[in-house]
Amino acid sequence: MAPVVTAVTDRVHFVRTELVNWTLVRDDDGVILIDAGFPGHRDEVLTSLHGLGFGVGDVRAILLTHAHIDHFGTAIWFAATHGTPVYCHADEVAHSRRDHLEQASPIDIAKHAWQPTWLKWSVSIIGKGALTRAGIASTAPLTDHIAAALPGSPVCIPTPGHTGGHCSYVVDGVLVSGDALITGHPVASRRGPQLLPSVFNHDEDACRRSLTTLGALDTEVILPGHGPLWRGPVRDAAAQAAQASVR
Repeated sequence: MAPVVTAVTDRVHFVRTELVNWTLVRDDDGVILIDAGFPGHRDEVLTSLHGLGFGVGDVRAILLTHAHIDHFGTAIWFAATHGTPVYCHADEVAHSRRDHLEQASPIDIAKHAWQPTWLKWSVSIIGKGALTRAGIASTAPLTDHIAAALPGSPVCIPTPGHTGGHCSYVVDGVLVSGDALITGHPVASRRGPQLLPSVFNHDEDACRRSLTTLGALDTEVILPGHGPLWRGPVRDAAAQAAQASVR
């Protein structure tokens, strides 16, 4: 499906695609991206920027929830070609630089290839650059000082589990949950708040603990890394995801 852009607040715009989502946060001086799609999503990312009246030079920073290729793919290009600053939680910096890799391997995915939904999804993501192994050497930790100067003054909420340094963000009263809490996925067997299938998670127990962290937040809009946006108390979404994870 073509990207669908939803204005969530005056500042925050949610971009949903079939494979992965990203978020744009704007102010009078520019825009930030929270996550950046696969490498093959470059045209879609640029189109979403242009739709808000911004170009590449207006991107003040890219914030990563985590360094899986579907979330930082176009950030590789932004950083290498335009020098765009890229930030994430301090515990995720080495992963972003590709000092190590925490993600499902092709062998892990191949074990599910007999299922039509997994096969279709695998073909789609390979076409978007899923096998890219490049890192971003310039990635830096997001500090409170840096965040305070960015559009929306995003607040990092550590939510490890999906990766060791995964973090979510609260910006303009909205939770950007990355892959700590999703609402759908091409290979998921159900819709609604949930964790990703365990094959994708670095530490499943930590994923469940992070749901508790998210459930304590006072926000009623969730912008997930996969699936549609969620409106309602985050505690309810976190509880649904936790219940689904133990079935």
